[in-house]
Amino acid sequence: MNNMNKKILLSLLSLLIVAGAYAQPRYIWGKMIHENLNRGLVAIRQSNGDVAVAWRMLREDNSKCGFDLYRNGIKINKKKITGATFFTDTARVNGNVEYTVKGGSVDGKYLLKANSPNDYIPIKINKPEGGITPDGQRYDYTANDASIGDVDGDGQYEIILKWDPTNSHDNSQSGYTGNTYLDCYTLEGKQLWRIDLGKNIRSGAHYTPFMVYDFDGDGKAEVMMRTCDGTVDGLGNVIGDPNVDWRETAENKWRGIIKHGNEYLTVFDGLTGKALSTVNYVPSRGKVEDWGDDHANRSERYLAGVGYLDGVHASAIFIRGYYTRTVVAAWDWDGKELKQHWVFDTNNPKWKDYGGNGNHNIRVADVDGDGCDEITLGSVAIDNDGTGLYNTHMGHGDAIHLTAFYPNSDKLQVWDCHENRRDGSDFRDAATGKVKFQIPSNEDVGRCMAADIDPTNPGLEMWSADSKGLRNVKGEILNGRVRSTNFGIWWDGDLLRELLDHERVLKYDWKAGRTYTLQQLKFCKFNNGTKSNPCLSADILGDWREEILTRDVASSELRLYVSTIPTTHRINCLEEDVPYRLGVAAENSGYNQPPETGFYFGAESKF
Repeated sequence: MNNMNKKILLSLLSLLIVAGAYAQPRYIWGKMIHENLNRGLVAIRQSNGDVAVAWRMLREDNSKCGFDLYRNGIKINKKKITGATFFTDTARVNGNVEYTVKGGSVDGKYLLKANSPNDYIPIKINKPEGGITPDGQRYDYTANDASIGDVDGDGQYEIILKWDPTNSHDNSQSGYTGNTYLDCYTLEGKQLWRIDLGKNIRSGAHYTPFMVYDFDGDGKAEVMMRTCDGTVDGLGNVIGDPNVDWRETAENKWRGIIKHGNEYLTVFDGLTGKALSTVNYVPSRGKVEDWGDDHANRSERYLAGVGYLDGVHASAIFIRGYYTRTVVAAWDWDGKELKQHWVFDTNNPKWKDYGGNGNHNIRVADVDGDGCDEITLGSVAIDNDGTGLYNTHMGHGDAIHLTAFYPNSDKLQVWDCHENRRDGSDFRDAATGKVKFQIPSNEDVGRCMAADIDPTNPGLEMWSADSKGLRNVKGEILNGRVRSTNFGIWWDGDLLRELLDHERVLKYDWKAGRTYTLQQLKFCKFNNGTKSNPCLSADILGDWREEILTRDVASSELRLYVSTIPTTHRINCLEEDVPYRLGVAAENSGYNQPPETGFYFGAESKF
């Protein structure tokens, strides 16, 4: 490539960045940064006998391309499908049915089996045996958080599932926990491997974030997470010393917690579960008292994420602490070696006032338009080079939302809530931290939510546990009230977002000012107590809408719910938007948050 062509391409890159996040995935010398996804064709039976068929629209497709759909080799559409990538087959065919879609950059196939249930895809899982703690307490297992990644490079996602023991604990509580396991399953229910994190990794919402992503760019996803002495990889190999036990003894009032011992960071092969490389975890905990208490409540708070910190390569981001000291360590995996990208530490006097301002979750996106990703960690943001970007000094919080809130701009904003019984919730610029409006509160505002749920109000709406109702982007109170502050999901086919809470999809009726149940997920159970989130919600297959991955009540299977409601909108697969994909990767970190796009998605969008 000559210098003139390079200058032209750089100019185009700048235009793409300025144009907004929907120009992502970013183009680097003509090559797109994203997974090589297949067509994602899926067919779901409905109770009335119809079959809903949906498939992905990909960036390689011509925007005007048409598709043909075949049932058992016979074309069933009368004319090219040039609108939404969705079709309702009303033929009432019995037995196994093979659907094929042709057109665009790649074809797709899906076998709908005769005994398939209505509304969802069942995925069998292998529940681990329960056990007994050293102090004689029995425990069992439930399927918990999940992530997705293409571990074999065939263009279809696999599921990485975390098993949570029923005695999992917050570190503010004493008690032994069972081991945490990670399994990998195909969408057809084939188990590829199991990783046992071992007794020296405590089980709970704050200890075991796992990042599933293609870090080395070979087209296959790896798994990266914190490990310890006694962790067993997917091939049965042990990391560290299998005989050491770092848990506090039963005689101690903080029995079962872990205050000492080795800690590692390990990258695993996504296809086999084999440990590929292990390094010391950064930072080490040192003396737990230096983090602010004597029982490792503050030192044992972990988060993780993925970001394109240099604009080209995916880096893993691992975080320790947010109540007091906060350390963010970024790592690169080139297929052979784990290398430290940079470390941000509030023990550095330059960043001391950034301490104590982290959340139970993070957001990663290019907030300042430089083509590289920044890390928004609660009330502070870290620039892509590992320096502080801004600090609002509003302290710790449980929930945060980062996306484009205005219909006429893809510039990113943040809606954040706080625990300190002072700052309540705030709406701010994601690049500078400049507060647009704030709703102070004397309460611990534990949850907040943002989405376009009302088409009569321009832009996204936002609300929190103490926002006094819905707010618009000006901070004005709107008519109506929404009690759910949990998850958002694009489900019913329009451009508004629905809500996902306690095994239900909820729709906001803006005329009546209340929500109603759009779909009840029967015989299922969401996770993590009052947080009540599915194992995962994301655009996993089918058209642009999101799927719900949840466990059944007995944790004997996962159920992948797919919307069967027709849509008229043709939209590219959401996983090809960088901030959305990074949001899916970090969804299991801390208190789960729904993925959000890096572009404006609402009633005013022109799709």
